[in-house]
Amino acid sequence: MKNIITAQEAAAKITDGMTIMIAGFLTVGGANKIVDELVKSNVKNLTLICNDTAFADKGLGKLIDNKQVKKVITSHIGTNSSTIEQMNNGEIEVEFSPQGTLAERLRAGGSGLGGVLTPTGLGTKVAEGKRIIEVDGNEYLLEKPLRADVALLGASVADTHGNLIYKGTSQNCNPLMAMAADLVMAEYMELVEVGTLKPEEIKTPSIFIDYLVK
Repeated sequence: MKNIITAQEAAAKITDGMTIMIAGFLTVGGANKIVDELVKSNVKNLTLICNDTAFADKGLGKLIDNKQVKKVITSHIGTNSSTIEQMNNGEIEVEFSPQGTLAERLRAGGSGLGGVLTPTGLGTKVAEGKRIIEVDGNEYLLEKPLRADVALLGASVADTHGNLIYKGTSQNCNPLMAMAADLVMAEYMELVEVGTLKPEEIKTPSIFIDYLVK
């Protein structure tokens, strides 16, 4: 049986200055209870890797609104006025990565690859400071892999061994982040016994999960 801990215990494993991957699309499929405990803990100087920065009063956006984040690597900040304000004021560093590129960088980090070659972003601010590689006469940006100290996942269902499934669009980048961090904690909505989930339903095998969070 996988170790099952509380959201408070999960938050206590995160310390100042860590790089954290937090799954979710505008809080859907996110580890929102763990995030709430992180806000209470006042851990600071975090680097977040996330699809978007949610809302100032919801999900991981609360960490930004509470000024616990020094940098965010993301594809979208438009729904969080606090991220926009802090970026414009120079209080937070924002590294934009197109959504598909972000997903591929996560995959590369989890698969031990040296990076991803993509034409997306050529000739834009996204390309600034990045290496351009030519393949068969075509130019590509080298986008480097992403890894983190901790990944926080949001699962629809977990079994007691730690296998996870995600319902509907809640899957988003959960499976990719599960592979790309040193410590992985998954917050679940429902817990079932081993053998309940069909093998073909499982999106994240238990080998990637260190703790389940009730």
